[in-house]
Amino acid sequence: MKKIYSILLIMLALSFGLIACTEETPFSTATENDDPHILDPLFPDRVNGELPVVSNISRNVNFSMTLTVTPADYTTVTWFIDGEEIQTGKEIDLALKAGTYHLKVTATTNIGKSTYREGLIQVNPLADDPWATEVAFERIIAAGEKAQLYGDNLNKVKSIVIGGKTATDVTYTDNGANSYIEYTVPADLTDGTYRIILVDDGGNEYGGNKVTVTHDALITAGSERITANSEWVMTGINLNQIASFTFAGQTITSFTRQSATEIAFICPSLEDGEYALTGKTTSGKEVMFYTSEGNIAEQTVVVSSERVLWEGHHYVSWDLPDDNPNKTFNLIGKDVFATFKAGAVLSIHYSVNPADAYHQLRTTTGWWNDLPGTSVIEFQEDGVKQVQLTQEVLDKIQTEDGFLCIGHGYYVDRISVQ
Repeated sequence: MKKIYSILLIMLALSFGLIACTEETPFSTATENDDPHILDPLFPDRVNGELPVVSNISRNVNFSMTLTVTPADYTTVTWFIDGEEIQTGKEIDLALKAGTYHLKVTATTNIGKSTYREGLIQVNPLADDPWATEVAFERIIAAGEKAQLYGDNLNKVKSIVIGGKTATDVTYTDNGANSYIEYTVPADLTDGTYRIILVDDGGNEYGGNKVTVTHDALITAGSERITANSEWVMTGINLNQIASFTFAGQTITSFTRQSATEIAFICPSLEDGEYALTGKTTSGKEVMFYTSEGNIAEQTVVVSSERVLWEGHHYVSWDLPDDNPNKTFNLIGKDVFATFKAGAVLSIHYSVNPADAYHQLRTTTGWWNDLPGTSVIEFQEDGVKQVQLTQEVLDKIQTEDGFLCIGHGYYVDRISVQ
């Protein structure tokens, strides 16, 4: 009998143990000494160093996300947008204006161990919203000076808010696909990057992404390549502050033209090669040169007998409508070709758009007929297409209304002749 009683007690104890093991909420073995981990959602890896888009929404939809972390009972989740702490907690539900935002989420334990994830939030405007795109360097602006924004439905914009300060002298110019607004940057803005707000007649606010305000003399274009003994024109902002340049060991203090946005002088007589260019302002500060990796104080310049006809970053795609300026490249007029002698060589420097799967380039007349002696090229890497400018080619450009680069999936970066 005692044995039966003992067996029953053992079975009863085991049954309680089994019940405990089958509870819906399992017993947590995590401690505050454990390393923190963000288990869900998974953030994609960077691509070519660029942060991934982790949320792509319209501006009438809130950005929402829930994080699963461990050790859950000892970890605080903090949300940062554009470097600013927004809130703590494992969930976020937030209304954002149209634009691209930098998201960072940290998971930190009670004893200070931490991990994080980063990505981009892409908030898209609605079809009828005012919206500012990015064309070139118009997002780098000078306090107190005129600036421009390109985009869609900009005729609705009556004022622009930058850093809490309002620009009200907004004028709209209808120029088809290149329509823009011009405004005066508030004069009392300090240097920095600001998210702008576009305001319509009814006081409704729309996102417009960011601008960078600087008081520095900044060269944004024209500083990388020049022909000896020719006029050298550079553009940028605050260029009226420049007192001198030092180029290839020579100091230049006399300019053929100088304004807040442009400066020009005659390039010294030099052999083809690479030379250093620096500059000083009237206050003794260094002139800065814009690059995609950040501003620099010394620019390496290529001096070449090759004459640059156009330089920039012009996308070309046959997928675009006929009235879109990026349907073709047509930015060198036939009057320019009228000055060339037969035998010159035209060099077209191009780069691929990685977002497109297919890349093709053709050189044609304004009537879309292939230039004599040229053919379609297909490519997967950046390169240079050369066109021999025979008399037949030059005549055809004149009689058939100009020169075009057509095709799909590439940028025209520079066109030169030698």
